Amino acid sequence: MAAAGYCNRFCSAGWHPTIQFIRHGSKAVTRHWKAMHIVREKLMAVTKYIPPKPPIPVECMKPLVKPVIEENGFTKILRRQVEQTFRENNMIAVCQYNYAPGSDIVLMRHRLRKYNIHAKFFPNEIIIPFLLESKYKNLLPLFVGRNLILVSPETRAKEMLRVLKSIPQINLLGACIDNTILSKEGVANYAKLPSMVAAQGEVVGALSLLTSQTSTLLQRGPAHLTSLLEQYVKQQSSEEVKQGDGS
Repeated sequence: MAAAGYCNRFCSAGWHPTIQFIRHGSKAVTRHWKAMHIVREKLMAVTKYIPPKPPIPVECMKPLVKPVIEENGFTKILRRQVEQTFRENNMIAVCQYNYAPGSDIVLMRHRLRKYNIHAKFFPNEIIIPFLLESKYKNLLPLFVGRNLILVSPETRAKEMLRVLKSIPQINLLGACIDNTILSKEGVANYAKLPSMVAAQGEVVGALSLLTSQTSTLLQRGPAHLTSLLEQYVKQQSSEEVKQGDGS
């Protein structure tokens, strides 16, 4: 009764109680995550939908023809110099160039120029494409790093080796002499050969010796026959003189 009186008093004053709904008897969660079976997982992976790739627009495709890169003027001049060097010289020696003082290089060039041998520097980017399209392609393994080329219209291998001995920073790798590619040892053996004039003199001497021997052999028979006939004539004349004295 007291509670009812208390509620009537507050309700008459304009206060209303808050309505709250309370849920009772909630159920427990019984479904948990379970791993998919391996066979079903494989089947799902195989049958997964793969959307087709959108076609590439023509504007995005790479052109089949490569753009032509024009060489600059300096590259053309170097390429022309390389072609002229290999065309006009009979001796082309490839050397490995290490660092050397500038005074030694100037002295070496001066000593080589006395024998009509010239030193030339060409970058590998210029000389390698030329060798790939020429008959000197077997020289390609020698062009590794920085190289020095010694050229001469004459075959002056002996003089070249004599000058290179004084400069250990420059090592001979190989050479092409008279359209023949030689290794370092081959160039050394070629330098030991006599000169063309001496070789021609030896050949002429050998041929003249054979000719004189042949002439001597051909003249030996008639000379021997002539001596025998002279001896026979002498014997006949002596016998006739003896017979005349006896009569």
